[in-house]
Amino acid sequence: MKRIISLALCLMLVSCILSGCSNDSEPFEAKSYTPDTQLSEINLDVQDREIEVTLSEDKQVHIQYSENSKEYYDISVSDENVLTMTSASNKEWTDYIGRKPSAENRKISLQIPDELLENLTLSTTNEDITLSALTVTGSISISSTEGNITFGDLDVGNALTLSAKNGNITGTVVGSYDDFSIQTEIKKGECNLPDNKDDGEKTLHVSSNNGDVNIEFQKA
Repeated sequence: MKRIISLALCLMLVSCILSGCSNDSEPFEAKSYTPDTQLSEINLDVQDREIEVTLSEDKQVHIQYSENSKEYYDISVSDENVLTMTSASNKEWTDYIGRKPSAENRKISLQIPDELLENLTLSTTNEDITLSALTVTGSISISSTEGNITFGDLDVGNALTLSAKNGNITGTVVGSYDDFSIQTEIKKGECNLPDNKDDGEKTLHVSSNNGDVNIEFQKA
């Protein structure tokens, strides 16, 4: 009798797996967010999401994303005009079985105005981060685990920090080689930058584990 019960339970579990009883069974809803104030800083810290950054056409910040009751985001703006967006979850163990959400539902599109933002911080896992050419007056910090970092001409006021694990870093920095002090920490990958360079008014810090780094300089 016990064997029959155990077999029935196993069959139910297998049936659940094959039918894809995952968070993808609940539809995702496309949403957008536009803060009603001019921001000084943006901080996106998410998991399993692609991040795409482009320039805004109306001098405002816009975020397009998808969420449901199982996978969603906490979005807030502080009194210092810092926007923070983080991953949030309400999953049970059965929600981890089966398929993951579609690529469309795993993407965050961020549009920011050029030259109006002081600091930008982006972090994700298991997906890529891409940025078009843009300018910030302060610093940019980008981190990806199990994903690539790719960017156009990035113009920073004082610092650029790039970190990737199991992914490549590729892009162009606005300014000459002499404008930057450079520090790199590379494991299991090739890099076209020196390990250390002290001179430079701005800083470029690059770390990579199991990935290649190719960063060029473009004079303004």
